[in-house]
Amino acid sequence: MTVYFIGAGPGAADLITVRGARRLAECRVCLYAGSLVPRELLAECPPDARLIDTARMDLDAITAELVGAHGEGHDVARLHSGDPSVFSAVAEQMRRLDAAGVPYEVVPGVPAFAAAAAALKRELTVPTVGQTVILTRVAQRATPMPAGEDLATLGRSGALLVLHLAARYVDRVVAELLPHYGADCPAAVVAMASRPDELVLRGPLDGIAAQVKAAGVARTAVIMVGRTLGAEQFRDSHLYSAERDRDGDSHCDGVSDSVTGCS
Repeated sequence: MTVYFIGAGPGAADLITVRGARRLAECRVCLYAGSLVPRELLAECPPDARLIDTARMDLDAITAELVGAHGEGHDVARLHSGDPSVFSAVAEQMRRLDAAGVPYEVVPGVPAFAAAAAALKRELTVPTVGQTVILTRVAQRATPMPAGEDLATLGRSGALLVLHLAARYVDRVVAELLPHYGADCPAAVVAMASRPDELVLRGPLDGIAAQVKAAGVARTAVIMVGRTLGAEQFRDSHLYSAERDRDGDSHCDGVSDSVTGCS
């Protein structure tokens, strides 16, 4: 039997992947983060599936459920919001399963930053403006940040910053980034991305904190700061350029830069 770590997506129930929905429909046990995962997704589970809300469970209790269900001969769905690869606390669960000899598989999902970019109708990497995206957070009550990953250090790159778990500390975010990005740098905050109550805030970096506080946004939001958010005048990508040698670059045809490295 297998434990499936499934990315549930950013909020909208129909943004789970086809593979994720299929795995969910096959599992007799489902552990889900009740405070974040949409309840509609649980309808994908078998009618007689055992559903366990992990919102108030610690790592030991969650591990016991995963290992116990495996021992009973059940496939198990471990449903996480967004994508399991970032800020999901999946790593320590996989480490526990490795120690217990329980097999598992990771099914990717749509991450919150992708849903936020869609809400903004923005490509986060724009030719000649910005080709780097940094996903990070701030250290407050949560786990401390490693040395060298503070906002002041990351901000020196000038890359587009996407901050998770930081809306409550927006004043601090702005103060630390202003010296590196400037007061007029485009910024945005997307709360509840892809959900019916989605909220999109845009403005210059020096004014975004006031908008966040006026809207009462404190959680389930991402903050984005960077010049690509406001880019209008930029060079077209080499991918579809009329000047590109399509015979020499035939491997690039119809395939995005992110897959082939074509630019």
